[in-house]
Amino acid sequence: MNKPTLSYAYFAVFSAGFTTLGIELAAARLLGNVYGTSNLVWAGIIGLILLYLTVGYFLGGRWADRSPHWQTFYTIMAWGAFSVGLIPIIARPILLFAAKGVLAFNAPVAGGAFLATLILFIVPITLLGCVSPFAVRLLIQDVGSAGQVAGRTYAISTLGSLIGTFLPVMVLIPWLGTRLTYLSLAIYLFGVAWVGLFQHNRRRPIWLVGLLAILLGLVWVGAQGAIKPTRGLIYETESEYNLIQVAEVNETRYLLLNEGQGLHSVYSPHQLGTQGGTWDYFLTAPFFNMPPYAPSQVQSLAVVGLAAGTIPKQYSAVFGPIPMDGIEIDSEIVRVGQEYFAMNEPNLHVIIGDARWELPLLEKQYSVVGIDAYRLPYIPWQLTTVEFFQDVQAKLLPDGVLVINVGRTETDRSLIAAMYTTLREVFPSVYIMDVPYSFNSILVATVQPTQAQNLAANLALLPSDAHPLLREALALGVQTLQPAPAPSIVFTDDYAPVEQMTNAIVFNFLLNEGLKWMGQ
Repeated sequence: MNKPTLSYAYFAVFSAGFTTLGIELAAARLLGNVYGTSNLVWAGIIGLILLYLTVGYFLGGRWADRSPHWQTFYTIMAWGAFSVGLIPIIARPILLFAAKGVLAFNAPVAGGAFLATLILFIVPITLLGCVSPFAVRLLIQDVGSAGQVAGRTYAISTLGSLIGTFLPVMVLIPWLGTRLTYLSLAIYLFGVAWVGLFQHNRRRPIWLVGLLAILLGLVWVGAQGAIKPTRGLIYETESEYNLIQVAEVNETRYLLLNEGQGLHSVYSPHQLGTQGGTWDYFLTAPFFNMPPYAPSQVQSLAVVGLAAGTIPKQYSAVFGPIPMDGIEIDSEIVRVGQEYFAMNEPNLHVIIGDARWELPLLEKQYSVVGIDAYRLPYIPWQLTTVEFFQDVQAKLLPDGVLVINVGRTETDRSLIAAMYTTLREVFPSVYIMDVPYSFNSILVATVQPTQAQNLAANLALLPSDAHPLLREALALGVQTLQPAPAPSIVFTDDYAPVEQMTNAIVFNFLLNEGLKWMGQ
C-alpha cells in the first residue's frame, strides 16, 4: 500500500474517533431537551455508548478477518455516516412522546422513551467501533510491527476523540443546533468514506451520492418545526450549555431551559410581581435583620444565576436604582434576557462566568447576595459548600444577608435540611420559607444573629410609601416560615454528595408518580 493511501487510512481512523465523541456529546443535548443534563442522563449515555463500542470492537475484528478489504472498511464507514444522520430524525417522534410523559411525571413513558432513544445509537456507534480493529488488520503488513501499528491506530483514534470532545460543544451545537450537528458529522464521514472508496475503486462511490441524497431529504422533512414544541413558544435557540426557549402566555413571558420543568425567569410589562412566585420571596431577605429595617437600607445586590433578570428587575422597582451585579454562566441566556425580558436596567452589571470563580473577584460588598442556581436536578455542587458560603459571607456588608432557592418535593426535604445545616456552619441564623404550590423553598442566612420574628416586625414598620410588592412579599414570607429541620450533612469542597441526594429525590418522586399512574 502506497504512503498516501496509508496516511489516509489513519485519517479515516481519526475521523471515526472524532465522530464517535461528537455523537456522544450531541446525544446529551438531544436527550437533555427532554430529560435535562443531570449525571443520571450522562451515565446512561456514556454507559451504553461504551457498550456499543465494545460490541463494535469485537465485530470489527471478526469482520476484518472475514473480509480484509479496504472497500469493506470504507463501506462500513459510509453506512455509519448514514445512520449518524438518521439519529435526530428517528429520535424526534420518540422524544416528543417522551416530553409528554415528563410533563405528566409519567415515569414508565419517560423511562421507556429514554431507553428507546439510546438504542438508536447502537447502529452508528457499533459501526464506528468496527473501524479501529478493522484498520489494524488491514494496516499490518509485517507481524513484527503489529504492536506499533495497533498502538498508532488507537492513538490516532483517541486523538480524533479528543477533538470531537470540544468541537461539537464549543462550535457546532451553538452555531448549528443539535440536528444540523448530527447532519454535519454525517456529511463529514460520508466524505471521508467516499474518498477512501475512490482510492480503491473509482466506480464504487457513485452509490454514496444516492445514499446522501436520501439522508438530506429525510433531514429536511424531519427538521420542520421547533426542537421541542412548547405552548406559546415565541423563540428557541441552543447555546453552549442549554436549549433555551421563550414562551408567552397571557402577555407574560417565561424562560424555559432544557426539559422545561422549571421557570427560570418571568416577565410581564403589565405586572411586576410573580403572584407569590419564587422570585418575590427574594425581596424578603434583608428584612430578617433587627427592626426597624427600612427599604432605604438596602444598598446593593449580587445575583448568582442571573438568567433573564427577574430578581434584579424586582429589586430595582422596589429599592430604586441600587448597584447590582449579576453572574450568569450562559452568555446566550443573557442575550435572550436583554431581547425578550427587558433586562436593560442601567444599574445592572452582567458578568459572564462560573460564580465560584467570579464571586470572590468582585471588589465590593453587598446588602444581599441572591443565589438562584439550584434547580433539581441541576445543582452545581461547588456552589453548595461551606467554603463557597464563606466566600459569600466575605462579600456581605455587616447587615448583609444571603438568600437561596432550593428544590424539594412534598415528601422529601433532605436537600433543604442539608443546605440549612451547611449554612449554619457559616452564618449564625438561617430561615426557611416554603413557596406554595411549588417544589421550592427559600433559605435566608444573616451575617448578624437575628430572629424569625424580625420579618413580621419589619413588615409592621414598613413606611406607607413602601412598594406594594414588597409589602405583599413580606406578608407571604411571614405566612410560609418553616421550623428548623433536624441536623443533616454538611457539604464541603472535600465531600459534597449533592448529585446522589438530588438523584434520590428525583428518582423517588418519579417512582411514586409512576406507581400512581400504573394504579389508575
